[in-house]
Amino acid sequence: MKKILLSVLAVLCIVGCASEGAYYKPQAQIMPQHIRKIAIRPILNKTEIFAMEDKLYIRLYDEFLKNGSYQVVNENSGAEGVIVTTITRYLNVPIQYDSQLIPTVYKMDVWLDVVLMDKSTNTPVWREPAFLGTQTYSASTLPGGLTEQQARERIWEKLSKDIVKRTVDGFGSVMSESKKKVMQNPQYTTITQ
Repeated sequence: MKKILLSVLAVLCIVGCASEGAYYKPQAQIMPQHIRKIAIRPILNKTEIFAMEDKLYIRLYDEFLKNGSYQVVNENSGAEGVIVTTITRYLNVPIQYDSQLIPTVYKMDVWLDVVLMDKSTNTPVWREPAFLGTQTYSASTLPGGLTEQQARERIWEKLSKDIVKRTVDGFGSVMSESKKKVMQNPQYTTITQ
């Protein structure tokens, strides 16, 4: 009798878990309630590529404005949270060649160190030390190909959306590569075409 009862309970438990709507959903992690205004510091560029931080800053600023969840203000004008971004590595290498050894496909990787600082306590709310943006693209001499600048623009678009999503939708999710993996891999050096 006990075996039958346990079998029936086990079957009911399995059926209950397998039904629609029964799934694991972690509780949403929201920003601290006192942060309503965000400032974006000018981006620091630690690579040898000149002025690419300005394009990322504009794209990130526009993405926060477009999202509208937080008011974007100057850091000295009452900002409670500050986005601090550093471009730490830039890698653009050819990954495919034609029969005459002319590059036809490139892979571009850009690593950022992004921190959302709580200005009232001067502590990080979240930090992504190896936020990675990747774009694989054909050479501009081929049909549908991109220039290096156009590929960078696509990466800025992706990264800015990811930073806004990380800030607004849930700062508990991890989106960056392992910093140890990045720093100890010799292929991750700063190279441009």
